[in-house]
Formats: sequence, C-alpha cells, structure tokens
Amino acid sequence: MRRFLIGLLATSVAASRLLAATNLAPGTTNLPSTNTPAADDPVEKEYQKLMADDDAAQLEVEQWTRDNDAAAARGAALPAADLRRRIRDRLAPVRAGYVDFLKRHPNHARARVAYGSFLNDLEDEAGAQEQFEQALALNSKDPAVHNNLANIYGHTGQVKKAFEHYAKAIDLSPNEPIYYHNFGTTVYLFRQDAMEFYGISEQQVYDKALGLYRKAMNLAPQDFALAADVARTYYGIRPLRLEDALRAWTNALALAQKEIDREDVYLHLARLKLQADRFAEVRAHLSTVTNDAYAVLKQRLVRNLEEQEKKVKGTNAPPAVPKPQE
Repeated sequence: MRRFLIGLLATSVAASRLLAATNLAPGTTNLPSTNTPAADDPVEKEYQKLMADDDAAQLEVEQWTRDNDAAAARGAALPAADLRRRIRDRLAPVRAGYVDFLKRHPNHARARVAYGSFLNDLEDEAGAQEQFEQALALNSKDPAVHNNLANIYGHTGQVKKAFEHYAKAIDLSPNEPIYYHNFGTTVYLFRQDAMEFYGISEQQVYDKALGLYRKAMNLAPQDFALAADVARTYYGIRPLRLEDALRAWTNALALAQKEIDREDVYLHLARLKLQADRFAEVRAHLSTVTNDAYAVLKQRLVRNLEEQEKKVKGTNAPPAVPKPQE
C-alpha cells in the first residue's frame, strides 16, 4: 500500500515528512510482511480491494497537491482550506471502508496496521496508536508495528518506549534500513533521554546514533536521501566533527542523481569548508550552484566568504611600521 503524508491539519497541505527537529522522529508506515491468505479467500479479496481504494485515493490526493503547488507558482492556487476540504471528502469513503471492514473482521492485524497508517497520515496520532497497539496484540512478531509505534511514542514524548520498540523491530527484521534510520534519528534528537536510558555520555549518544545510521547505509548504500539526512546530522554535533561531516557530504554527492541535489550538496560542502578557511574550495563549490532555488543561500555564503577572507587577511597583515619620533 502506498503511503502519502498529506498533513491535512497543517497550514500547508503540501506533502511533508514526519520530522520536526525539535520533537519528532521520522515516520514510516511499513506494512507487515506476514504470510497472507490465499488470493481467492473472500476476506483477502475484500482486504485487497480496500488497499486498492486507499492507493487510488492517495495517488489522486498526491496529484492534486502537485497540481496546486504548480498553480501556486502562477499565482492561481486553490485556497488551502478548499484543498483540505476536497482531500477530506476524497478520503472519507476510504476511512469508512476501514471502519466497516474492521467492524466485521476485528482480528485482521494487517488491516489494523493499514488503517493506523492511514490515520497517521491524517495526523490522527491517537487513532493510529490505538490501531497499532491492537495490531501488536494480534501479532507481536510484526516488526513494522513496533517501528510505527516507536515513531508515535517518540512524537508523543514516550521516548524510552520508542527506543524499546525500535530495538524490537530491528531484532525481528535486522535487514530493514528504515528501522536503523528511525532509531538513529530518535537517539540523536532525544539525547538527554538516550543518555539516561543507556547510561552513556552525550558524545557516546552521538556515536550510537551515527552507528545506527551506518547500519542503515550499509543496507541501503545507494539511497541519496538517507545519505544526505545522515550528513545533516553533523550540524548538531558539538564540537563539530568537520572531517567526518565532509566525508558524509562527499558520500552523498557521489549518490546524487539530480543536478538540484548535487547543487544542494555543494552548498553544504561550501558551508563546512568556510569554517576551515578553505576559501578556494568554497569558491569552487559555489561556482557550480546555478539553480535559482538556491540563489539566496548562495549569496549569503558568498558574503560570508568575503567577510571571512577579509578577517583572515587582516589577521595576517604585517605589523604597522611606527613613525619615527621627532
């Protein structure tokens, strides 16, 4: 089943990831990979029809959002309230379908996970948590349920429970990179909780998060989005691990397939190298950035570069020659 985060309750209805650097770990609503009944089973047929309806609605909503974003660039976007209402109306029969199905088949674990994912996309975390917890009671061996519950627990402040459920998801499915990614991000964001839970120092918390990220990247070595997310982590590590950060962004650059992604990486490399006074390299990186979307940030870095160069030149200037006394 396709999952699309539509953020109905947000000011913007554009798709968004479940990640806010202050208090929320990134979400993924993986569905369980358990054995399924035969395709001709009547309940299975009904369940698959429900999944198809959900997919169709999600795809349509996604297209509406893209179209409205494009219209916004022309100054002709549909008002946010109208688009939210249109999306709610489109998803209402899907929600009703889940409710009806689960009323008749309350022990269908996969449907509860799917419905929980649907509710989570609608930012109904309480409803999603209820469905995931019921699914867990029906199948405690489903790693996706543990992962999804951990995402919600991290968001709602039950961080130590999140740690436990991420660890359980990994124990059940050790080759799923998103579980390590989510776990690492939660450890990184909730450093104090991690220090208390694991009895380690802040620097060890950073090491633990980075170790989880490395495992994710070993399992998904071609994933640019993952590599870039890991590289961004270094901005929050103090003291800055400059060489490690540069290696992380260099790795992301090697994975970037789109020019806009490569230019984004060049900006990050320039920003970091500016801190090390590697001015020639900074200029080389900035010269490759031509996309208008990065014009403001590029100009800011150019100004910072010029100011930094002036400071260094001033510091290295020869001492002034005193005037001869009369």
